[in-house]
Amino acid sequence: MLIYYTAGESHGRGIFAFVDGLPAGLRVDRGLMDAALARRQGGYGRGPRMKIEKDQVDVLSGIRGGYTLGSPVILAVWNKDYEDWREFMNPWEIRKGRELFTPRPGHADMAGAGRFRHKDLRNVLERSSARETAGRVAAAGLVLALLRDLGIGVHSWVCAIGTQRYDGGYDRDKTRSSSVYCPNEAATRAMENLIDEAASQGDTLGGEFRVVIDGLPAGIGVPGQWDSRLDTMISASLMSIPGIKAVQIGSGVLSAGVPGSLLHDEILATIPVSRASNNAGGIEGGISNGEPIVVTCTMKPIPTLKKGLRSIDIRDGHACRAEYERSDCCAVPAASVVGEAMVVIAVARAVLNDFSMPNMEALKAAFEAHRTYTEGR
Repeated sequence: MLIYYTAGESHGRGIFAFVDGLPAGLRVDRGLMDAALARRQGGYGRGPRMKIEKDQVDVLSGIRGGYTLGSPVILAVWNKDYEDWREFMNPWEIRKGRELFTPRPGHADMAGAGRFRHKDLRNVLERSSARETAGRVAAAGLVLALLRDLGIGVHSWVCAIGTQRYDGGYDRDKTRSSSVYCPNEAATRAMENLIDEAASQGDTLGGEFRVVIDGLPAGIGVPGQWDSRLDTMISASLMSIPGIKAVQIGSGVLSAGVPGSLLHDEILATIPVSRASNNAGGIEGGISNGEPIVVTCTMKPIPTLKKGLRSIDIRDGHACRAEYERSDCCAVPAASVVGEAMVVIAVARAVLNDFSMPNMEALKAAFEAHRTYTEGR
Protein backbone atom coordinates (compact mmCIF):
# COMPACT_ATOMS: atom_id res chain seq x y z
CA MET A 1 0.00 0.00 0.00
CA LEU A 2 1.16 3.49 -0.84
CA ILE A 3 1.42 5.59 2.33
CA TYR A 4 2.30 9.26 2.56
CA TYR A 5 2.33 11.88 5.28
CA THR A 6 3.52 15.46 5.53
CA ALA A 7 5.12 17.37 8.40
CA GLY A 8 6.32 20.89 9.06
CA GLU A 9 5.00 24.36 9.82
CA SER A 10 4.40 27.34 7.57
CA HIS A 11 7.29 29.36 9.03
CA GLY A 12 9.31 26.44 10.35
CA ARG A 13 12.46 25.05 8.78
CA GLY A 14 10.57 23.35 5.98
CA ILE A 15 7.74 21.14 4.78
CA PHE A 16 8.46 17.40 4.62
CA ALA A 17 6.82 14.45 2.88
CA PHE A 18 7.17 10.79 3.85
CA VAL A 19 6.29 8.34 1.07
CA ASP A 20 6.37 4.57 1.53
CA GLY A 21 5.19 1.70 -0.65
CA LEU A 22 6.68 2.69 -4.00
CA PRO A 23 8.21 -0.20 -5.95
CA ALA A 24 11.96 -0.32 -6.36
CA GLY A 25 13.40 0.74 -9.71
CA LEU A 26 11.11 3.68 -10.39
CA ARG A 27 13.03 6.28 -12.39
CA VAL A 28 12.51 9.53 -10.51
CA ASP A 29 12.20 12.76 -12.47
CA ARG A 30 13.41 15.67 -10.33
CA GLY A 31 12.10 18.06 -12.95
CA LEU A 32 8.52 16.81 -12.45
CA MET A 33 8.66 17.62 -8.75
CA ASP A 34 10.24 21.05 -9.12
CA ALA A 35 7.97 22.00 -12.04
CA ALA A 36 4.87 21.09 -10.02
CA LEU A 37 6.13 23.13 -7.07
CA ALA A 38 6.73 26.12 -9.35
CA ARG A 39 3.18 25.85 -10.73
CA ARG A 40 1.81 25.69 -7.20
CA GLN A 41 3.56 28.97 -6.39
CA GLY A 42 2.16 30.67 -9.48
CA GLY A 43 -1.25 32.00 -10.39
CA TYR A 44 -2.76 35.47 -10.46
CA GLY A 45 -3.77 36.73 -7.03
CA ARG A 46 -0.99 35.12 -5.00
CA GLY A 47 0.50 36.90 -2.01
CA PRO A 48 3.99 38.34 -1.37
CA ARG A 49 5.41 35.14 0.12
CA MET A 50 5.58 33.61 -3.34
CA LYS A 51 8.29 36.17 -4.13
CA ILE A 52 10.34 34.90 -1.19
CA GLU A 53 10.12 31.14 -1.68
CA LYS A 54 11.57 29.36 -4.71
CA ASP A 55 10.51 25.84 -3.86
CA GLN A 56 12.66 22.89 -4.88
CA VAL A 57 12.75 19.32 -3.62
CA ASP A 58 15.58 17.99 -1.48
CA VAL A 59 15.69 14.17 -1.19
CA LEU A 60 16.69 12.91 2.25
CA SER A 61 16.20 9.15 1.81
CA GLY A 62 14.92 6.36 -0.41
CA ILE A 63 16.39 7.38 -3.78
CA ARG A 64 19.83 6.51 -5.12
CA GLY A 65 21.17 7.26 -8.56
CA GLY A 66 17.79 8.56 -9.67
CA TYR A 67 15.85 5.37 -8.80
CA THR A 68 13.69 4.39 -5.85
CA LEU A 69 15.17 1.73 -3.58
CA GLY A 70 11.86 0.29 -2.39
CA SER A 71 12.45 1.84 1.04
CA PRO A 72 10.69 4.93 2.51
CA VAL A 73 11.34 8.21 0.72
CA ILE A 74 11.63 11.46 2.65
CA LEU A 75 11.40 14.74 0.74
CA ALA A 76 12.08 18.24 2.06
CA VAL A 77 10.95 21.63 0.77
CA TRP A 78 12.93 24.15 2.80
CA ASN A 79 11.34 27.44 3.88
CA LYS A 80 13.52 30.42 3.03
CA ASP A 81 11.21 32.58 5.12
CA TYR A 82 12.39 30.65 8.19
CA GLU A 83 15.40 32.96 8.49
CA ASP A 84 13.07 35.84 9.37
CA TRP A 85 11.09 33.65 11.78
CA ARG A 86 13.85 31.63 13.41
CA GLU A 87 13.53 33.35 16.80
CA PHE A 88 9.75 32.97 16.78
CA MET A 89 9.70 29.30 15.69
CA ASN A 90 12.60 27.92 17.72
CA PRO A 91 11.76 24.47 19.15
CA TRP A 92 13.18 25.37 22.58
CA GLU A 93 12.94 29.07 23.29
CA ILE A 94 10.78 31.53 21.37
CA ARG A 95 10.84 35.29 21.18
CA LYS A 96 7.57 37.10 21.86
CA GLY A 97 5.96 39.27 19.21
CA ARG A 98 4.29 36.90 16.73
CA GLU A 99 1.44 35.62 18.89
CA LEU A 100 -2.12 35.55 17.57
CA PHE A 101 -5.11 35.87 19.90
CA THR A 102 -7.96 36.81 17.54
CA PRO A 103 -9.25 33.81 15.54
CA ARG A 104 -10.01 34.46 11.87
CA PRO A 105 -13.50 33.28 10.80
CA GLY A 106 -13.19 30.55 8.18
CA HIS A 107 -9.75 29.41 9.36
CA ALA A 108 -8.89 26.58 11.73
CA ASP A 109 -7.85 29.04 14.46
CA MET A 110 -10.87 28.80 16.76
CA ALA A 111 -11.62 25.13 16.16
CA GLY A 112 -7.96 24.23 16.63
CA ALA A 113 -7.79 26.14 19.91
CA GLY A 114 -10.79 24.17 21.09
CA ARG A 115 -9.19 20.87 20.19
CA PHE A 116 -5.60 21.44 21.36
CA ARG A 117 -6.24 24.03 24.13
CA HIS A 118 -3.65 26.36 22.63
CA LYS A 119 -3.53 29.87 24.12
CA ASP A 120 -1.53 31.24 21.18
CA LEU A 121 -3.36 30.61 17.89
CA ARG A 122 -0.08 30.62 15.97
CA ASN A 123 0.30 27.05 17.21
CA VAL A 124 -2.79 26.23 15.12
CA LEU A 125 -2.26 28.30 12.00
CA GLU A 126 1.35 27.25 11.44
CA ARG A 127 0.26 23.70 10.60
CA SER A 128 -3.18 24.44 9.13
CA SER A 129 -1.64 26.90 6.65
CA ALA A 130 -1.84 25.93 2.98
CA ARG A 131 1.96 26.06 2.94
CA GLU A 132 1.67 22.40 4.00
CA THR A 133 0.46 21.53 0.50
CA ALA A 134 4.01 22.02 -0.82
CA GLY A 135 4.75 18.61 0.72
CA ARG A 136 1.80 17.06 -1.08
CA VAL A 137 2.86 18.48 -4.43
CA ALA A 138 6.43 17.28 -3.92
CA ALA A 139 5.20 13.76 -3.08
CA ALA A 140 2.90 13.75 -6.10
CA GLY A 141 5.74 14.80 -8.39
CA LEU A 142 7.55 11.67 -7.25
CA VAL A 143 4.49 9.43 -7.68
CA LEU A 144 3.57 10.93 -11.06
CA ALA A 145 6.61 9.22 -12.56
CA LEU A 146 4.98 5.88 -11.68
CA LEU A 147 1.67 6.78 -13.36
CA ARG A 148 3.43 7.99 -16.49
CA ASP A 149 5.36 4.72 -16.72
CA LEU A 150 1.98 2.97 -16.70
CA GLY A 151 0.51 5.22 -19.42
CA ILE A 152 -1.72 7.23 -17.07
CA GLY A 153 -1.96 11.01 -17.41
CA VAL A 154 -3.39 13.61 -15.03
CA HIS A 155 -4.12 17.25 -15.81
CA SER A 156 -6.09 20.10 -14.28
CA TRP A 157 -7.41 23.54 -15.12
CA VAL A 158 -9.40 26.36 -13.54
CA CYS A 159 -13.00 26.55 -14.71
CA ALA A 160 -14.32 29.34 -12.45
CA ILE A 161 -13.13 32.22 -10.30
CA GLY A 162 -15.85 34.17 -8.56
CA THR A 163 -18.75 34.66 -10.99
CA GLN A 164 -16.62 34.15 -14.11
CA ARG A 165 -16.90 30.64 -15.60
CA TYR A 166 -15.24 28.70 -18.39
CA ASP A 167 -17.08 25.55 -19.48
CA GLY A 168 -14.80 24.40 -22.28
CA GLY A 169 -12.21 21.64 -22.40
CA TYR A 170 -8.52 21.37 -21.61
CA ASP A 171 -5.65 22.68 -23.67
CA ARG A 172 -2.21 22.13 -22.15
CA ASP A 173 -0.37 25.00 -23.80
CA LYS A 174 -3.14 27.55 -23.19
CA THR A 175 -3.54 26.43 -19.59
CA ARG A 176 0.19 26.73 -18.87
CA SER A 177 0.36 30.18 -20.48
CA SER A 178 -2.68 31.49 -18.57
CA SER A 179 -2.07 33.52 -15.40
CA VAL A 180 -5.01 31.75 -13.75
CA TYR A 181 -4.47 28.31 -15.37
CA CYS A 182 -7.64 28.63 -17.47
CA PRO A 183 -7.31 27.54 -21.14
CA ASN A 184 -9.25 30.52 -22.53
CA GLU A 185 -7.79 33.99 -23.06
CA ALA A 186 -11.05 35.93 -22.65
CA ALA A 187 -11.98 34.05 -19.48
CA THR A 188 -8.44 34.57 -18.14
CA ARG A 189 -8.69 38.34 -18.56
CA ALA A 190 -12.14 38.42 -16.98
CA MET A 191 -10.89 36.39 -14.00
CA GLU A 192 -7.89 38.69 -13.58
CA ASN A 193 -10.25 41.68 -13.49
CA LEU A 194 -12.38 40.05 -10.80
CA ILE A 195 -9.28 39.34 -8.71
CA ASP A 196 -8.03 42.92 -9.11
CA GLU A 197 -11.42 44.27 -8.02
CA ALA A 198 -11.54 42.00 -4.97
CA ALA A 199 -7.95 42.88 -4.02
CA SER A 200 -8.68 46.61 -4.25
CA GLN A 201 -11.48 46.10 -1.72
CA GLY A 202 -9.39 43.97 0.61
CA ASP A 203 -11.50 40.94 -0.25
CA THR A 204 -10.87 37.42 -1.57
CA LEU A 205 -12.34 35.07 -4.19
CA GLY A 206 -12.92 31.34 -4.53
CA GLY A 207 -13.77 29.25 -7.58
CA GLU A 208 -13.64 25.83 -9.19
CA PHE A 209 -11.09 23.63 -10.90
CA ARG A 210 -11.32 20.35 -12.76
CA VAL A 211 -8.99 17.34 -12.75
CA VAL A 212 -9.04 14.66 -15.46
CA ILE A 213 -7.29 11.27 -15.43
CA ASP A 214 -6.65 9.65 -18.82
CA GLY A 215 -5.35 6.16 -19.56
CA LEU A 216 -6.63 4.38 -16.45
CA PRO A 217 -8.07 1.03 -17.57
CA ALA A 218 -11.32 -0.40 -16.29
CA GLY A 219 -11.28 -2.45 -13.10
CA ILE A 220 -9.23 -0.26 -10.74
CA GLY A 221 -10.73 0.15 -7.28
CA VAL A 222 -12.13 -2.28 -4.71
CA PRO A 223 -15.91 -1.94 -4.18
CA GLY A 224 -16.16 -4.39 -1.29
CA GLN A 225 -15.02 -1.88 1.35
CA TRP A 226 -16.00 1.78 1.54
CA ASP A 227 -12.47 3.12 1.91
CA SER A 228 -11.09 1.15 -1.06
CA ARG A 229 -13.58 2.45 -3.61
CA LEU A 230 -11.86 4.59 -6.22
CA ASP A 231 -14.38 7.42 -5.87
CA THR A 232 -13.92 7.42 -2.09
CA MET A 233 -10.15 7.58 -2.38
CA ILE A 234 -10.23 10.43 -4.89
CA SER A 235 -12.92 12.54 -3.23
CA ALA A 236 -11.50 12.11 0.28
CA SER A 237 -8.06 13.17 -0.94
CA LEU A 238 -9.46 16.29 -2.59
CA MET A 239 -11.62 17.25 0.40
CA SER A 240 -8.48 17.24 2.54
CA ILE A 241 -7.13 20.30 0.67
CA PRO A 242 -7.55 23.50 2.71
CA GLY A 243 -10.48 25.54 1.41
CA ILE A 244 -12.19 22.81 -0.63
CA LYS A 245 -15.92 22.67 0.14
CA ALA A 246 -17.29 20.35 -2.56
CA VAL A 247 -16.10 17.53 -4.83
CA GLN A 248 -18.13 16.31 -7.81
CA ILE A 249 -17.42 13.29 -10.01
CA GLY A 250 -18.73 13.35 -13.54
CA SER A 251 -22.02 15.24 -13.84
CA GLY A 252 -22.07 15.65 -10.07
CA VAL A 253 -24.99 17.69 -8.72
CA LEU A 254 -26.49 18.01 -12.21
CA SER A 255 -27.27 14.28 -12.06
CA ALA A 256 -30.20 14.99 -9.75
CA GLY A 257 -32.16 16.78 -12.48
CA VAL A 258 -31.64 14.31 -15.34
CA PRO A 259 -33.76 11.18 -15.98
CA GLY A 260 -31.86 7.93 -15.78
CA SER A 261 -32.52 7.21 -19.44
CA LEU A 262 -30.53 10.32 -20.35
CA LEU A 263 -27.91 10.22 -17.61
CA HIS A 264 -26.40 6.75 -17.61
CA ASP A 265 -23.60 6.11 -20.11
CA GLU A 266 -24.67 3.57 -22.71
CA ILE A 267 -22.13 0.85 -23.57
CA LEU A 268 -21.14 0.61 -27.23
CA ALA A 269 -20.10 -2.59 -29.00
CA THR A 270 -16.67 -1.33 -30.02
CA ILE A 271 -13.15 -2.67 -29.53
CA PRO A 272 -12.08 -1.54 -27.03
CA VAL A 273 -15.50 -1.13 -25.43
CA SER A 274 -16.53 2.54 -25.20
CA ARG A 275 -19.38 4.69 -23.90
CA ALA A 276 -21.80 7.04 -25.62
CA SER A 277 -21.19 9.62 -22.86
CA ASN A 278 -19.24 10.03 -19.63
CA ASN A 279 -21.70 11.41 -17.11
CA ALA A 280 -20.42 8.92 -14.52
CA GLY A 281 -17.02 10.59 -14.72
CA GLY A 282 -15.22 7.30 -15.38
CA ILE A 283 -16.28 5.52 -12.18
CA GLU A 284 -19.14 3.09 -11.61
CA GLY A 285 -19.65 1.16 -8.39
CA GLY A 286 -16.40 2.53 -7.00
CA ILE A 287 -14.42 1.03 -9.92
CA SER A 288 -12.89 2.69 -12.96
CA ASN A 289 -14.83 1.89 -16.14
CA GLY A 290 -12.16 2.79 -18.70
CA GLU A 291 -13.44 6.28 -19.51
CA PRO A 292 -11.55 9.41 -18.41
CA ILE A 293 -12.10 10.20 -14.75
CA VAL A 294 -13.46 13.72 -14.36
CA VAL A 295 -13.56 15.50 -10.98
CA THR A 296 -14.61 19.08 -10.22
CA CYS A 297 -13.70 20.85 -6.95
CA THR A 298 -15.14 23.98 -5.40
CA MET A 299 -12.88 26.21 -3.31
CA LYS A 300 -14.16 28.84 -0.90
CA PRO A 301 -12.66 32.36 -0.76
CA ILE A 302 -9.54 32.58 1.42
CA PRO A 303 -10.70 33.62 4.90
CA THR A 304 -7.71 35.87 5.68
CA LEU A 305 -9.07 39.36 4.94
CA LYS A 306 -7.36 42.74 5.14
CA LYS A 307 -10.59 44.08 6.61
CA GLY A 308 -10.88 41.54 9.39
CA LEU A 309 -14.30 40.07 10.16
CA ARG A 310 -15.86 40.23 13.61
CA SER A 311 -14.15 37.99 16.13
CA ILE A 312 -13.09 37.84 19.77
CA ASP A 313 -9.88 37.97 21.76
CA ILE A 314 -9.54 34.47 23.23
CA ARG A 315 -7.72 35.81 26.27
CA ASP A 316 -10.77 37.55 27.72
CA GLY A 317 -13.56 37.10 25.14
CA HIS A 318 -14.03 40.77 24.26
CA ALA A 319 -15.30 41.62 20.77
CA CYS A 320 -12.75 42.74 18.17
CA ARG A 321 -11.75 42.34 14.54
CA ALA A 322 -9.69 39.43 13.24
CA GLU A 323 -6.07 40.30 12.57
CA TYR A 324 -4.60 40.17 9.05
CA GLU A 325 -1.96 37.52 8.39
CA ARG A 326 -0.08 37.82 5.08
CA SER A 327 -2.14 35.93 2.52
CA ASP A 328 -3.37 35.58 -1.07
CA CYS A 329 -6.37 37.25 -2.68
CA CYS A 330 -7.16 34.18 -4.78
CA ALA A 331 -5.50 30.76 -4.65
CA VAL A 332 -7.75 28.77 -7.00
CA PRO A 333 -4.99 28.32 -9.62
CA ALA A 334 -2.60 27.01 -6.95
CA ALA A 335 -5.36 24.79 -5.57
CA SER A 336 -5.79 23.22 -9.01
CA VAL A 337 -2.15 22.11 -8.87
CA VAL A 338 -2.64 20.71 -5.37
CA GLY A 339 -5.84 18.98 -6.55
CA GLU A 340 -3.95 17.40 -9.41
CA ALA A 341 -1.35 16.21 -6.91
CA MET A 342 -3.94 14.64 -4.63
CA VAL A 343 -5.55 12.80 -7.53
CA VAL A 344 -2.13 11.51 -8.61
CA ILE A 345 -1.56 10.09 -5.14
CA ALA A 346 -5.08 8.64 -4.86
CA VAL A 347 -4.93 6.90 -8.25
CA ALA A 348 -1.43 5.57 -7.59
CA ARG A 349 -2.61 4.21 -4.25
CA ALA A 350 -5.53 2.46 -5.95
CA VAL A 351 -3.24 0.96 -8.60
CA LEU A 352 -0.75 -0.27 -6.01
CA ASN A 353 -3.58 -1.72 -3.92
CA ASP A 354 -4.58 -3.82 -6.93
CA PHE A 355 -1.06 -4.61 -8.14
CA SER A 356 1.25 -5.03 -5.18
CA MET A 357 4.66 -5.61 -6.77
CA PRO A 358 8.15 -5.13 -5.27
CA ASN A 359 9.68 -3.57 -8.39
CA MET A 360 8.65 -1.57 -11.43
CA GLU A 361 9.39 -4.32 -13.93
CA ALA A 362 6.90 -6.67 -12.29
CA LEU A 363 4.34 -3.89 -11.80
CA LYS A 364 4.44 -2.80 -15.44
CA ALA A 365 4.07 -6.38 -16.67
CA ALA A 366 1.06 -7.08 -14.45
CA PHE A 367 -0.58 -3.74 -15.22
CA GLU A 368 -0.17 -4.10 -18.98
CA ALA A 369 -1.61 -7.62 -18.85
CA HIS A 370 -4.65 -6.21 -17.07
CA ARG A 371 -4.98 -3.35 -19.57
CA THR A 372 -4.80 -5.77 -22.52
CA TYR A 373 -7.51 -7.93 -20.97
CA THR A 374 -9.89 -5.06 -20.21
CA GLU A 375 -9.46 -3.43 -23.62
CA GLY A 376 -10.05 -6.68 -25.44
CA ARG A 377 -12.99 -7.93 -23.41
